[in-house]
Amino acid sequence: MSKVSILEVGPRDGLQSEPEILPTEIKKEFITRTINAGIKNIEVTSFVHPKKVPQMADAEKLVESLPDRDDVTYIGLIMNQRGFERARDCGIDEVGMVIVSTDTYNMKNQNVVTQQSIDNWLDIASLAKAAGIRTSVVIACSFGCPYEGEVDPEHIASIAEQILKGEPDVLGLADSVGVAVPNQIKTTFSLIKDLAPAIPLRTHLHNTRNIGLANAAAAIEAGVSIIDASTGGIGGCPFAPKATGNIPTDDLLYMLDRSGIETGVNLKEIVKTTNWLEHQLGRSVPAMVPKAGIFPDNAEINTQ
Repeated sequence: MSKVSILEVGPRDGLQSEPEILPTEIKKEFITRTINAGIKNIEVTSFVHPKKVPQMADAEKLVESLPDRDDVTYIGLIMNQRGFERARDCGIDEVGMVIVSTDTYNMKNQNVVTQQSIDNWLDIASLAKAAGIRTSVVIACSFGCPYEGEVDPEHIASIAEQILKGEPDVLGLADSVGVAVPNQIKTTFSLIKDLAPAIPLRTHLHNTRNIGLANAAAAIEAGVSIIDASTGGIGGCPFAPKATGNIPTDDLLYMLDRSGIETGVNLKEIVKTTNWLEHQLGRSVPAMVPKAGIFPDNAEINTQ
């Protein structure tokens, strides 16, 4: 594959697990910087209960403040019908539904078992179509669960088969806790590809065990065209023990640029945003390229 799309999840999955609650204006600037760097698909917030994820309590206010861009898709994560209604009512472009592959994690994440989340999605699918809102569905813990252990690829395929009845615009698999290895990525995505050869495939990878970029490369080889990443590598999951950040947008772009894979994203601008984000958070973030420099151009990148 010579071209892939980067889906920036830093404003949502990145910030939701950081201890700081950044002001809406700072989040807006984060998103604006991301757009200016060339990323056109951005997961900007989640429509979940603010007591569970207080970092996302300003979801409606943030979405309503964002610049109206025909060339940019703002995505809001949802878990249920109530989340969809909130997203729809504030004018979101796309909703991203999460369904966890195991009942234990799905109960912790959404307070229902997996089948109930699938049923919720099928109800939401018709509502989204009626409202003209794009949809993506991501199966979380597709490669392993911190509570139930190994997850059979055939089990993921059976969940995907049910999800596809709702005709999502995009279907994704997530390594929510960073346990996958490249062979798993290829095996499981090949099953999904067989079920839906024409649908765009997305992957959401965490770097808990430092294999995230290898998994991203394997996903691209398997035909995945949308890769989630978080500027600076911030994030994690408040419901998954020891889950560290997403793969860094910076490091992913460096790998893709050097591999001749087109993204349309300016790596230098992403690194500038990482430096700016470190200032906002008051600490260093995991991404390696901002620390080591962009080879062969190792010129210092200004933070402003």
